Formats: sequence, C-alpha cells, structure tokens
Amino acid sequence: MQALLVDDERLALMKLKLMLEELTTVNIIGSCTDPAEAVSIASKLQPDVIFLDIDMPEMNGMQVAEAIQGLCPGTSIVFVTAYNSYAVEAFELYALDYVLKPVRRDRLVKTIQRLEKHFGKDGNPPNTPEPEIMIRSFQSLRFERAGQPLPAIRWRTSKAQELFAYLFHNRNRFVSKDSLIEMLWPDFNLKRASTHLYTTIYQIRQSLKQADIGLQISNASGGEGYTMETGSLLIDSYEWEKGILTLGPINAENCDKHQRLFYFYSGDYLNDYDYLWAEGERQRLRTIWLHHAMGMADFFTARGRIPEAVTVYQRVVQLQPYFEQGHLGLMKVYDSMGERSAVEEQYQYLADLLKRELSVDIPDNIKSWYEEWKLHNFKSL
Repeated sequence: MQALLVDDERLALMKLKLMLEELTTVNIIGSCTDPAEAVSIASKLQPDVIFLDIDMPEMNGMQVAEAIQGLCPGTSIVFVTAYNSYAVEAFELYALDYVLKPVRRDRLVKTIQRLEKHFGKDGNPPNTPEPEIMIRSFQSLRFERAGQPLPAIRWRTSKAQELFAYLFHNRNRFVSKDSLIEMLWPDFNLKRASTHLYTTIYQIRQSLKQADIGLQISNASGGEGYTMETGSLLIDSYEWEKGILTLGPINAENCDKHQRLFYFYSGDYLNDYDYLWAEGERQRLRTIWLHHAMGMADFFTARGRIPEAVTVYQRVVQLQPYFEQGHLGLMKVYDSMGERSAVEEQYQYLADLLKRELSVDIPDNIKSWYEEWKLHNFKSL
C-alpha cells in the first residue's frame, strides 16, 4: 500500500513514519506538514491511503480530506486525531479508520489489517466487474444494483441529503460553491458556511464510497465548485424518457414496451422532498408521462381493449389526482362498459376532491359532459 502522511507536528509525523515503516505492507511515498502542500502532493502521487491529522492551522483535516477526495477518489483516509472518543465516533463514519494520538502500535496494526482487507492482500482493490447500478429519482432517491434495491443511504443531515440531490439534479454540470452556500446556509458568514460545505461534501463522498456507488464529485474550476460525474451509472428518468422517444407512437407491435415504460414511472421526480429547485423538472417529466398515458388510454379505447384503458386511467388519477382529464377519461370508459354507478361515484369523488383540497368547482367541460350523460341515461330508463 502506498501511503502519504500529513501532520503539522514534525515530531508526530516522524514517529508515525517510523511505526509504519516497521510494518512491511506499507510504503511511505510522501509526508508533509503543510496541508495545502498535502493536497498538491496527493493529486500527483495518488496514494492508496492518507494518514491525516485533524487539527491543523489554516486548513483543518476535514477540509484537506474534502479536497483530496475530489482529486483522489480512490484514496482511503485514516484520521489521526487527539479528539475525544465522542468526536472520533463522528469521524469514523466518514473515514476508513482513525487512530488516536499518541499513536499506539497495536492500534496501528488493526488499522493496517483493515486497509489490507479493503484493498486486498496485494495492496490493490479486487479486480471484479462492477454490476450495473441505477439511480432512481421517481418519487424518491434510491439505488439499485443489477435490478436489486440497495440499502438506503443514511445521510448524516438533511443538508447532506439535499446537497447530494442538488448535485444529482445538476449532474455532469458545474455547480458553484457560492450557489450551494446561498441555497443551504444563507444566514451563515462565509467562513462558517464554507466549513459546513467542505464537511458535507466530504461526508457525501464517504457515504457513496461506503455504499460502493461509483458517483464521483469532483472539484471544478479551480476549486470554485463541484461536478457530480455519473459515468456509466444509469439514471431512471433519462432511460425512461429515451425509451419513450425511441419507441415512437404506440401500436400493436410496441404496445408491451410502452406499458413497461408506463409502469416504470413510479411517482413524480423527487416527489418525497420539498425541493423548490426540482419543481421545473418535476413538471416537465410529469407532463411527458401524462401525455404518454393519455395516448395509451386512447389506443386501448379505440381498439376495444376497455379493461386496459381503465387500468391506465386508474393509475393516472392515482398518481395525479388533480389531473381532471384523467377523471373524465375514466368516467367515459365506465360509461362504455355500462357502469353507471361507477361514473357517478367517479364524478362525485372528483367534485369532493376539488372542493376539499383546492376549494374550486368541477371544470365546466366535465360538468357539461356529466349533465348530458345524466340526461341521456335518465331518458333511456
């Protein structure tokens, strides 16, 4: 394993170097006392592991770790700290390991064993093919590997969750630090807000790394912002929209594929989160889905496949209860089936919903259709 050591205390650095050199699996490729120099050296050396002091002047260990993770995403961090055990518990969540000062040999051996397990005995990560990962964003953010759901990432704070979601929303595009600070910490002074941002970015990187999700958050534009690079990962909304555009209008040959895409949409984009910045994309994707759904319903109705049309309309009003044309379409297919009571129940349900939730009446076009329907059915009795 190639190791870089960083500590502003020269004597502590020398001691750690001597202790590690006794352990033949570690090769010290660099050491420095200047945090800024450490970032520069790390980007050139690309070490397997960095032993990093937490408490350093000008640029603390968390900031150094944040910067290094952007430049060396495959590098593991071991914190070296004099912090008490309570603080160490927090750091342990976001680093591969930690050791307390003064460093003890037996504790260092355990760290090396953990590193060996992580990298493999030969010091290199196991060379196994990565299963396909998909990021789901319909309804909520979640991950799948080879079609199987992965355990949900437990973000340390709600700010970390929103920061990740925002970078994902702007994936493969530059996002400035200023915009993130303005969005998440508008009431903090610049220094305090920047510290929160560095720490949160670092926490996100470590959470993704621990979950073995290959999303890279890179420092961009000379450290003025970040870019989330999705690489080969699949994005559900992108794959879904591409599928609809590729298939073209629904017909007898591609009907089954259209149905799969229809059910692939499991809810509005990031709908479980109250993020105003997501509303534009949420509405755009919702409009595409509704247009696609109504086209499918028309296709099934025109070909006399009424049960399938009913299923489509029922799902439309389930996911989009305020989409009035979905209710009207459902009433019409109920009418074609001779289900008068179902028409009346659907009309009353819509009337009650709009009055209760939005304090508005049923639209005139639906009211007129219903009144004509009632008149026709009354005469036919």
